[in-house]
Amino acid sequence: MPAVAGALGALLRFRGMGSRLPGAGGSRGRAGSDAGARFRCYRLSHRRLLRLRGPDAGVFLQGLVTNDVEGLMSRSRETLYGHLLNVQGRTLFDVILYKLHRSQEEPTILVECDTSLLADVQNHLKIYKIRRKVDISLCPDLSVWAVLTSERSTETSTDLEANGEKVLVCTQDPRTNVMGWRLVLSKIDTPLDVVPESCLGDIKDYHRHRFKLGIAEGVKDLPSGEAIPLEANLVYMNGISFTKGCYIGQELTARTHYTGIIRKRLMPIQLENSLAQGNIPEKAKIVTESGKLAGRFRNYDGDVGLALIRLAYANDPLHVLTTGDVHVRMRASIPSWWPKDENK
Repeated sequence: MPAVAGALGALLRFRGMGSRLPGAGGSRGRAGSDAGARFRCYRLSHRRLLRLRGPDAGVFLQGLVTNDVEGLMSRSRETLYGHLLNVQGRTLFDVILYKLHRSQEEPTILVECDTSLLADVQNHLKIYKIRRKVDISLCPDLSVWAVLTSERSTETSTDLEANGEKVLVCTQDPRTNVMGWRLVLSKIDTPLDVVPESCLGDIKDYHRHRFKLGIAEGVKDLPSGEAIPLEANLVYMNGISFTKGCYIGQELTARTHYTGIIRKRLMPIQLENSLAQGNIPEKAKIVTESGKLAGRFRNYDGDVGLALIRLAYANDPLHVLTTGDVHVRMRASIPSWWPKDENK
């Protein structure tokens, strides 16, 4: 793995946007002990990377992704979140894009996607490549990590420091500041050598964190070819531009936005009891006390998860139908980071 350009130096500092982001400072020695660790690093084995390299990389993605890739290419943004849609405007894949700023290379963008859909994403891109000057390849030598503030940390600094000699990408999560930071490293490296005062975290804790915040990620949360991007809070998560040029699936998405009619949203849910995986069938029905259909279950871990909820019933007592048609009480909630003054 080549070192990041010398201008970055041996230590990178990334400024956040609020006290809920990871802090930095203090000792810069190798970390890894749970006790006193300020950050927890999670290896996201459910996420993989594709590399797009060539002079047309940005223009090519601009016609496919819901967000405005021009900001990424002009260096005003380092990372973007967005969806790739089908022609009906349904989500096929959720992606995070990372622009690599290296003067010695052609324009290069890393595309983070669900591991189980890696081949599908690659084939989707190749279908629309046509004569674009862009090379699409896998990145088996790279790994994706998330960095969150440790629950034990009392620091409120909004800086994250990272060793620039090892890190390929270190950036604030583009979806919302409450999701911390994203790292891209060589598979032979560990974030314990990159992020001072850090330790490794259990991936289940990462998923529970995002469930509680209502953050969808991957095919279980966003069924390919079924999920509607605005119902998945794409606007709230900075994942769409309504001023960019045309892209595949734009028409239905724009029409839904400008009519302002969004009757369902993906929301965090809290189950009355913790349930083992498999107890709630895929797309299980969620009903009100009177038996009216209130939504569909998406994903969960223990007693927290995500569900697509009809907003008319979001504040009502709800039940999910588990295996054997057993009713389990649950409630939906509105995440604190959602905008308060509008319903996009």
